[in-house]
Amino acid sequence: MSKLVAFAAIQGGYNVVSQVEGEYKRALETFDADTKVGFPNTAYYLPVIYSLLGIKVETLEDIQKPLDVARKLLPPHIKGMNHLPYLGPLLDAGMATLFSFEIREALRYLNEPDFYLHSEEPDIDAGKIWLGAADDTVFRKRGVEFVDGTAPGFAAIVGAAPTAEIAKDIVEDYQRRSLYIFLAANQNNTSVTDQLLETGVQIGWNTRIVPFGPDISSAIFALGFANRAAMAFGNVQPGDYKKMLLYNKNRIFAFVNALGDVGTDWAGAAAGCVNWGFPTLADTDIPEVLPTGICTYEHVVANVPHEEIVQKSVEVRGLKVTVSEIEIPCSFGPAYEGERVRGADLHAQTGGGKTQCTELVKMAEMNEIDDGKVEIVGPEIGDVKEGGTFPLGIYVQIAGREFQTDFEPIIERQIHHLINYIQGIMHIGQRDISWVRISKAAIDKGFTLKDIGVVLHAKFHQDFQKIVDKVQVTLYTEKKDVDELTKRARAEYKSRDERVEKMTDEDVETYYSCTLCQSFAPNHVCTVSPERTGLCGAYNWMDCKASFEINPTGPNQPIEKGECLDPVMGQWKGVNEFVYKASRGAVTHYNFYSMVNDPMTTCGCCECIAAMLPSCNGVMTVNRDYTGETPCGMKFTTLAGVMGGGASSPGFVGHSKFNITQGKFIAGDGGLARMVWMPKILKEEIKDRLLKRGEELGIPDLIDRIADETVGITEEEILPFLQEKKHPALDMDPIIGG
Repeated sequence: MSKLVAFAAIQGGYNVVSQVEGEYKRALETFDADTKVGFPNTAYYLPVIYSLLGIKVETLEDIQKPLDVARKLLPPHIKGMNHLPYLGPLLDAGMATLFSFEIREALRYLNEPDFYLHSEEPDIDAGKIWLGAADDTVFRKRGVEFVDGTAPGFAAIVGAAPTAEIAKDIVEDYQRRSLYIFLAANQNNTSVTDQLLETGVQIGWNTRIVPFGPDISSAIFALGFANRAAMAFGNVQPGDYKKMLLYNKNRIFAFVNALGDVGTDWAGAAAGCVNWGFPTLADTDIPEVLPTGICTYEHVVANVPHEEIVQKSVEVRGLKVTVSEIEIPCSFGPAYEGERVRGADLHAQTGGGKTQCTELVKMAEMNEIDDGKVEIVGPEIGDVKEGGTFPLGIYVQIAGREFQTDFEPIIERQIHHLINYIQGIMHIGQRDISWVRISKAAIDKGFTLKDIGVVLHAKFHQDFQKIVDKVQVTLYTEKKDVDELTKRARAEYKSRDERVEKMTDEDVETYYSCTLCQSFAPNHVCTVSPERTGLCGAYNWMDCKASFEINPTGPNQPIEKGECLDPVMGQWKGVNEFVYKASRGAVTHYNFYSMVNDPMTTCGCCECIAAMLPSCNGVMTVNRDYTGETPCGMKFTTLAGVMGGGASSPGFVGHSKFNITQGKFIAGDGGLARMVWMPKILKEEIKDRLLKRGEELGIPDLIDRIADETVGITEEEILPFLQEKKHPALDMDPIIGG
């Protein structure tokens, strides 16, 4: 290993630690020692320090301990003669640099509370472009994409490219590979963030291009994101630094692109990233570290041409990424799913309450359709005036030797994602309430409605090749044709829904597993039954059944219930045996219908978390969209952080929104009649189902008896309301020991 590499990294460590010690001293002269510090709305304190050292930094005084650790990590300076090329001192200096960077950013939040924008997107008009640390709401939402594989990793880009066009080309190439792009630091008073804005690229979490901050210290937010993923989804405990770093190396496929001159501070940061197994690739002539060791392959690679840096980066990181080659004029990939088409950018739209937009997938016989045929019945988008609207019916016919009608809704659900993957096209909703907005930029590139059919044909073949032999797409743009398709589609939707709604857990002898999240929560095993949908809200029993038939070796495996051990709590011998095996012995059993006694395991992807409220003799639930306080004393982010790693936590359980109104929801604890509090936004979202379920329970006004945050956020505040409303939970047996 080059002496120059070691010198630069170690010198960088000494520089940064000394600078931050000075910044900390000045902060103590300005603020009281017990002043609160940290990153806003996160349960992870300063996440790199917390995850690796187990130190909770909550006050200014708490900073001293990790800062002392950083100082002690600094190795001796490089000797002029007899230099020993060991990687260890380099790694220690890098870690000291990163601990100091995180402290620096915490002090920035203290000194300049408005420096970073607390949002998913920059406010360009106000000149607020730096987003800083992701709060837990953003993190939980985006972490799911790392769980389901739509985001295989991230590229942390520091500095600036020689030109704005080069920066744009590099970033868009990463987008096409479905990677997140985390941006920090600047070169010569500009940055990749500035360059992207200059070329009209939309940035923010929704497009996976995240501008963390203007300095190299801001890059610490990327590592904090990775470590939070390990704690939230992988059940890695704070302070278990060895497991934390190995988890990141093996599961979070990330790397650094250093664009521009690499000074000692940057060298220290690069050395620190090696601890995670994240290599650095630079476009300048810096000393390299090519032997393998900590990273999968090379650690530091220099002189990488800009046109090769994307491919070289994924190659060095050992990341296998498939780029979808689809013959349309616009770029295509999951990175564009969050892209928005605003009014000033809009060429035309369909649906969204302005016109009818309907989607339907139906099975066809092999001789009924022509594979690859895409037909437009009615005017094309070029015939629609700028700013205009038009009706749209998307009718997909699929034929396959292994295809079944049960697969139709699974394929149909993919239309939303796939249309959104087209750059410049925004898709919201599904079924007969879809809304599609088409941008001027897409039209300028040559986009036509036929391209939607091209995408659906290609991706259905790519993603479902086992069951799909032929795909034909027809797009209707005449009102009468769209109305006819909508009438037919609504009858199909009703039939599908009734098929699931009428099913009970007693109707079937087979449930299904979902272990999709085990890549992040190794002990979590979700079991899906007709009356207990997957806690992420994405899978019901029918979906899992169809998924197993599509992919017999996938995450949805059949589970024979076997002997019923407890019909009230919902426990079966066959399920217990499967759970024990699938959790590798970590979980021996759990109950489907109880959150008090041995509840099902929970992972960080859950839509809601329910918790006991003993003083009210009831339970509450909170959804991830609600960021406020709750009567159990914990926000959703805190609850998810505590139990989201795959644990069974008596008194708490993760569940889907739909599950709240299913017949067996916490039936072993008294059922929905125990529900005494939920956020107002959740109440409104499931209002119709709550009213229907209340009628079934003989409590038609149950929804009005359930408190929300407008009533109170503590048990003491909501209890008088419950007494006034004569909530049924108050007359039930005690929830504990009842």
